[in-house]
Formats: sequence, structure tokens, C-alpha cells
Amino acid sequence: MKKLIPLLPIILLIIGCKSTLTTSTDTGKSEPTFAYKQQMENLEKGIYFRGNGNEPDWNLKISEKAIEFTSLIKGFDTLTTNHVEPIHAMDANVKMYRVNTNVVTLIIQIMQQKCSNTMSGDKSGYSVRIELIKDNKSTFLSGCGNYVTDSHLHDIWVLEQINGQKVSLTDFAKELPNLEINTSTNKFLGFAGCNRMNGTIFFERGLLRFTNVITTRMTCGANNKENDFIKILQSTTKYNVENRRLILINNSDEELVFKKLD
Repeated sequence: MKKLIPLLPIILLIIGCKSTLTTSTDTGKSEPTFAYKQQMENLEKGIYFRGNGNEPDWNLKISEKAIEFTSLIKGFDTLTTNHVEPIHAMDANVKMYRVNTNVVTLIIQIMQQKCSNTMSGDKSGYSVRIELIKDNKSTFLSGCGNYVTDSHLHDIWVLEQINGQKVSLTDFAKELPNLEINTSTNKFLGFAGCNRMNGTIFFERGLLRFTNVITTRMTCGANNKENDFIKILQSTTKYNVENRRLILINNSDEELVFKKLD
């Protein structure tokens, strides 16, 4: 019996360590966040706009294939239709979608203006108004929303061509111009060919702009093409991503071609 007593502290220590290890392992198993789940859904369904409101709660998802509306309103809990092209207002950034189901007409109006959720206080860049028409009676809803920036832009891109002409190090200083785009924050940074730069991106379906561009102020050589690069970058309105290339185009059909960094 006396021989067993000295072993007791060791046994208790082993049990304690095992319990701690089990607790740590269990803690490491965490569920994906809501933001992550939403991001994956955006990718899988090609969702390019999300809207929501409260009092009563409702949610809107617009993808290239479908328009989905869900709510806590009796008779309008789930509405899904094929995607339609919106009608654009002539004098403002306003788009209207009009779709029909067997029993309901859904009219969606998306306006570019600052909007705050009345419960959470979350801020969005767009206000959303919805009209639900059933049996000749209208129900009106309002809320906020945002466009979902194309995740294919999220990468580091190195300039390859300006207006169809391949560029080389002799056209710039030290290195080729490059962009690092973050679609989660809608910000970018990079090198313009002589100076460092950063700014924000404005994105809507089929539209991309580089805004609030700020650069350092180093003196560039006479043959440096930084000014040409920045001019086209700041006037970009359209883009395309294919074959590991990012193509930026302005309204004058001037273009920049970037290669995805390996």
C-alpha cells in the first residue's frame, strides 16, 4: 500500500493533461462563420447583389440565373424566378427589376445612395425598395444592399500590355506596374511604374472603376510610362478575367492587360 501512494500524484497529473488536451482539441473544431458561408454561396450561385430589410425581415439575392426573395411575411415567404435584365434610369444610378410568378409580381428598385439598417446600424451603398403585388394589392418594403465584387479580381496582377504593346522593365523604374486587389475591402495597392499607389474600387455588375487613387511623388524618368498607365487605370469602366489575364478597358477602348502572379 505504501508503494502505491507515491504513484498517486503522477496518475492525477496524467489524467489532468489528458483532460486539457481533449478540451483544446474540441475548442479547435469551430463552425464556419456567417460571412464565410455567405461568400461560398456567392461563389456557388454567382450572386452579384444582396439586399435585406427588417420590420418585417426580408432578404434578396440576385444572381446571373435567378432572383430569390425570402421574408417572414405570410404569403411571401419564398419567391424564386429566373433572372431578368434590369431597366436603367436615364438620369441616376437606379435599376429596376420586374418579375412575375404564378401569383405574385415582384418589383425591385435599387438606388445608389447611402443606407443604414434600422436595427443593426450596418451601412450599405445602396437602398432597396420592393413592391409585392398579389390579388391587386401592393405590399411595400424598404431596406439596404450592396453589390458583391467579383471574387475573380481578388489577386495580384502584373502589367503585361498597354494598348496591345508588350511592356518591359525599360518602360518603367525597377519593376513592372502591378495591382493587388482585395475584393473583401474593395481596396487596392501596388506599383505604378515609378511610384507606389493605393486606392479603392467601385464595383457593380459589369462595371469596375479604380477610384481615390493616391501615389507617392517620386520624380520619374522622361521615358517612364507611368502616366499612361495611371490615365487608363483611372478611366477604366469595363473588365474581363480569362486565361489568367485581367483586362481593363475604358470608354475610349484603351486597355491594360495584366497577368496573374504565379
